[in-house]
Amino acid sequence: MTRQRSFKQLVRSRMAKTGESYTAARAVLLAGAGDASAAKPVLATSDETIRERTGRGWEEWFDLLDEWGAAEKPHRETARWVADQLGVVPLAWNAQAVVGSYERARLGRAVGQHDDGFTVSVSRTVAVSAERLYDAVVDPSQRAAWLPDAKLTERTATRPASARFDWDGGPSRVHLVFDVRDAGRTRVTVSHVRLADADAAAATKAFWRERLDGLKAGLEGGSDA
Repeated sequence: MTRQRSFKQLVRSRMAKTGESYTAARAVLLAGAGDASAAKPVLATSDETIRERTGRGWEEWFDLLDEWGAAEKPHRETARWVADQLGVVPLAWNAQAVVGSYERARLGRAVGQHDDGFTVSVSRTVAVSAERLYDAVVDPSQRAAWLPDAKLTERTATRPASARFDWDGGPSRVHLVFDVRDAGRTRVTVSHVRLADADAAAATKAFWRERLDGLKAGLEGGSDA
């Protein structure tokens, strides 16, 4: 199956679900939905890129998820299932890209919207080791240097790979994943989940961008890798 034909089938699948015209469905998949036409697209990346990263194109993934029954499953269960197919953790970019794109294209959800609220993710690559970055984020005394006003309650932690926290005593949570990029560089991805609405998601994403910039500057400015 060619990539062009695969995308056309994806457009037609959306048409069947939403009743949109071919032109409207194609525009939504390429550019986004509603008033957010200049925002993120429904699909996380191109068919070519997702095939390179996961071994399957969009239509193949969506057919597989349809067959499994993903439309009736919560986001977290679907993410775990996709992660198992890929041999990665559920919060890995590949898994979240597949699940998020499926939920937007098949279920009509907004960018970042899941069954339990909105989710935002922010990543930064820092020129330090995974252990150094992990400690700077997870250890409360070190975290205070760049995140002094956050009230995080640790739920689980696996050094130096991941950690999960309750956020400020409320319903939202913070998930952290640490990936070694190469010698002396590590990427941290912060996923803030169960946010109330799109406005809260936008504000939270801006917050984490600013704070992770501060973390990166602090570590790269005066620490060894």
